[in-house]
Amino acid sequence: MVIPSSKVGQLLTLLDRSGVPQELEELLADRPGPKGIRPRVVLAGLLLSAYYTGRATVTDAWRCLHYSLEPRARSWLGVPEHPPKGPYQRIATSRRLYRALDAITTVLDPVRHDRRSRLPLRHADFHAALWKTPESRAAADRLQRLVNRLVLATVRMAQQRGHLRGWNGDVGIDATGIPVTARHDSPWRGTASVEITAGWHAKGGTGDKTFGYSATLAIAAHHRDTDDDPPKQYPQLCLGFELDTPTVRTGPNAVNVLTQLTALGLPAGILAADRAYTNCTPATFQTPVRRLGYRLALDYKVIERGRQGSWQGAPLVDGSLMCPLTPAPLIHATTGADDETIRAPGDELAEKIQAREPYHFKLKQGPDARGAIRLQCPASGPSPSVNCARRDRLRPRTPATMPARIVDLSTPRVRTTHTAARPTIQIPDAEHFAPPPRKTLPEVCCAGSITVPADAEAADWRLAKYRQDVHYLHTPWLNTYRPIRSHNEGANGRFKSGKLDIGNPKHRPAPGQVTQALLLAVMLTVANLTVLETWLTERDGPDELIEADFDASGPLPPLADPDVPHALPKGRPPPPDTR
Repeated sequence: MVIPSSKVGQLLTLLDRSGVPQELEELLADRPGPKGIRPRVVLAGLLLSAYYTGRATVTDAWRCLHYSLEPRARSWLGVPEHPPKGPYQRIATSRRLYRALDAITTVLDPVRHDRRSRLPLRHADFHAALWKTPESRAAADRLQRLVNRLVLATVRMAQQRGHLRGWNGDVGIDATGIPVTARHDSPWRGTASVEITAGWHAKGGTGDKTFGYSATLAIAAHHRDTDDDPPKQYPQLCLGFELDTPTVRTGPNAVNVLTQLTALGLPAGILAADRAYTNCTPATFQTPVRRLGYRLALDYKVIERGRQGSWQGAPLVDGSLMCPLTPAPLIHATTGADDETIRAPGDELAEKIQAREPYHFKLKQGPDARGAIRLQCPASGPSPSVNCARRDRLRPRTPATMPARIVDLSTPRVRTTHTAARPTIQIPDAEHFAPPPRKTLPEVCCAGSITVPADAEAADWRLAKYRQDVHYLHTPWLNTYRPIRSHNEGANGRFKSGKLDIGNPKHRPAPGQVTQALLLAVMLTVANLTVLETWLTERDGPDELIEADFDASGPLPPLADPDVPHALPKGRPPPPDTR
């Protein structure tokens, strides 16, 4: 196989625009010993290997660099003009590439340890605990931001070329399992896995478990405004990823991906996530996501459906604030409903869900810089959805807002907005004859509007945890949650099939979370390039990306260094003394 120099130049341009080789050069500058192969050459070889073979392995990268490049591309990378001859030269050149990758992972590893053999359980537990220290977490976050810049380079390229004009900012986020070749711990033998930070990833719905890591993927998606809404024209790219131990830091990993995404100036739309993210602590997921400008579309467990809390007297029902005098059958329509009932609601439940609509609080002002929104009573405003005698008594309408006495029955809009077409709030009988004072009534009935802050967990954690911006199980929610989740699952299936299969551990066999994160970033970068090429082909355009596409990927925002209190070791420690 001969790789065209044009393709090598394109991938090198993308690699240089990401800034990853430059960052690695700075980190390796103080490393003692000979410099060896530059990180730019190692990453270029891995990109070429993943692009042409679907595998991100050092062996395939060595073959691409020494046997598949044209003379012009060899000069760009500093590869010898002629391929190695004889077994000794082949072993020497391959070992140099292995050592270069080992130097990169060594300088990026928060807790370096010997991965040449399985450690005793007590030693592995000690090293795994070191990953949780502040210094190690800061280094791990820096590692994730660095490798994610490869994926963001393709996103920036699509943004600069205008391929994301049809994307409204909706994102589907989910964690998918990344199996590894290493075996799990063996309590019987007292030895740990080579992957000391790996764990068991359980697939939702089936319960199947795989040993490895969890990759939090953010996928470009869109919701439907109507059932017959035409599909949007944009490539469904992977917008970022985060590799970590399964079921650990689920919310913070998603926030880290979205934070890097918003730094590119991309729009923030609706974020749909499954119940694993609904179950997160609000301070680690819901609150920071709202502060980034995203609106949430969530799902609930059986015990979480129905009434979930309250805010200033308004009950929180299935993620939406409602009138305090909403009929009880409507509030408890979904209480105790199982998943099968929710997926295929009967006529009775569908009628109750539809009857909730007029009682929902209406959005008066969108989120501000801190993610707070303003809502108003459904009986307030120029277009109330219910009739309420309490509201008319506490806040009488001005003559300008009084309904017209003459109704044009030939106009459907006038008929539907008439008071006779709206439900009437049933206030207690005693309130008609002896109106209670304001201080005894719910705050939402006395105020014209209420403010719901993004960080409401300080006052009511249930509001911050369960509130969402689309009414649960209503038609807009179905046209939002289901398509975005479908795009998420479809992208996961696409990335885990075909020649480039990120779910195949043999395509990235090098051990260690640091190496796995780097190789996964290379594979997702190539996956995004494949998605772009397929999308261009479907639009009757060129079947491959051209030089102008790669030249359009402007420089990414600078990588902020974490606050690491102590210098981390950059060398490989000797094997533990087992005498």
